Amino acid sequence: MLAMNLGASTSMQKKIRALCLCGIALFGSSALADLDSERSALAKLTHEIDALTPLIQAAEAQADPDLRIRFRYEWLRQDLARVRQGISEHLNAPESEPRRFPPLRGDYRR
Repeated sequence: MLAMNLGASTSMQKKIRALCLCGIALFGSSALADLDSERSALAKLTHEIDALTPLIQAAEAQADPDLRIRFRYEWLRQDLARVRQGISEHLNAPESEPRRFPPLRGDYRR
């Protein structure tokens, strides 16, 4: 009985290995499609960041200059430019080692 279970176990392991190899083969080809969809999504994101520019300008034009605490639109523009630049560099550069970049300010209140 034990020998029969060992034989079934080995047979099951072979089936699992075969399924894993098939899965790797299938998903390996879809990895290229995932890269294309990621690149497309990132390109769309840069266009969305560009579309924010007129909205930021409109909000800034409506801001009350006499407020004690004001939103720092220039810092927002700088951070968005850094994000856009990082995406563009990723899209245009071959794979390379990680690079250093300046931290985002994140605090837009004065």
